[in-house]
Amino acid sequence: MSLLACFLVSVSLMAQVSDTEKTALLALYNATQGEQWTHTWDVSTPVDQWYGVTVENGTVVRLELSQNNLKGILPESISGLQNLQVLNLGFNSLKGSLPTSIGNMKSLKQIELFMNRFSGSIPSEIGKLSQLETLSLYSNQLSGELPKELYQLLSLKELHLNSNMLTGSLSNKVGDMVNLSTLSLFDNQLSGYVPFELGTLPQLKELNVSYNKFTGTVTSNIAMLDAMHMMMISNDGMATQLAIDDKPKTKIKAKTIEPVEAKKAMVSFD
Repeated sequence: MSLLACFLVSVSLMAQVSDTEKTALLALYNATQGEQWTHTWDVSTPVDQWYGVTVENGTVVRLELSQNNLKGILPESISGLQNLQVLNLGFNSLKGSLPTSIGNMKSLKQIELFMNRFSGSIPSEIGKLSQLETLSLYSNQLSGELPKELYQLLSLKELHLNSNMLTGSLSNKVGDMVNLSTLSLFDNQLSGYVPFELGTLPQLKELNVSYNKFTGTVTSNIAMLDAMHMMMISNDGMATQLAIDDKPKTKIKAKTIEPVEAKKAMVSFD
């Protein structure tokens, strides 16, 4: 066999992916009406020729199908993409719960599932993704409390959970997430105090926790970071701006500004 032929055979083998990965991709295709995608797949061709799929060294490392008219659920079998680093399915019409199997995709660095219709809670299994740097789930219908396992994502740099229906509190464990540069939680129903530990995060450059139900006071360095100036919405629809207190033991009541309609006052952060 000539050197050229050997090279072509080698390249062909490198482009092939495992049956497990191909099966996971086909399950996604079938579960989300793949024939109606804006850019559909010819499944008779090699996987590395499928739109939005990046194959390196014989394995799928990126799946980027944003704005591609995906409709349906994200199947549990997506976890078959064991070497996937980037999952971007934003701006589609995906619904149902986030699959708990996503916690088995240990190579993930980016999860971009924003602007869909996902509901239910954020699965605690997501805390297993030790390499995750970006988690973007904004503008869905997610509810429930933030799982405590979320604070185990110590490599996380960007966390976008705004415009959902999340409840509960923001734990002071957020102070352990020392690589966070962006934290966006606005337009939810989070309550309790804004943790003072936010002000200790060395990389934090963008913060928005407004349009929640937080109460109490905040320190000046945290207030200066918040894009909407710590404006909260009370249970009776009043716009309430949290007061500044650089002495955590001193309690100052939040300052009530005026009645507003939260959605009219909303300013997009993402």
